[in-house]
Amino acid sequence: MPTVRLTRNYHFSASHRLHLPNLSDEENRRLFGKCNNPYGHGHNYILAVTVEGEVSPVTGLVVDSAALDEAVHREVVSVYDHKYLNRDLPSFASTTATTENMAIDVRNRLHAAWPSGFPALAHIRVQETKRNVIELPVIEEVV
Repeated sequence: MPTVRLTRNYHFSASHRLHLPNLSDEENRRLFGKCNNPYGHGHNYILAVTVEGEVSPVTGLVVDSAALDEAVHREVVSVYDHKYLNRDLPSFASTTATTENMAIDVRNRLHAAWPSGFPALAHIRVQETKRNVIELPVIEEVV
């Protein structure tokens, strides 16, 4: 059987502030511009999760989409949706809440809770805006 990839898209809204505590307010404004707003700012994110594996000869599917949706909603969407990342997620207590770091956090959350029997987690894509998309290939196979 050939290996195939399936990508599912998920939506959530969250806010964040790009700010480094070791820099002055002026340096932060210069580095992050309007994204350094002290009150934060929000985005409607699109998360794409790609799995890779063999098509089941019984079902004709690479993964049960409902089971994948449930796992992604439980581990990521419900955690991120309508949250102020800098304050509400311990992952960003000591890490700048950039979309790059968000993609890494999403990958780590999914890795930690990946259901047995699922195909490999192959790729994470987080779209913050039409112009800002972060892609993170997942190197290690999840078992």
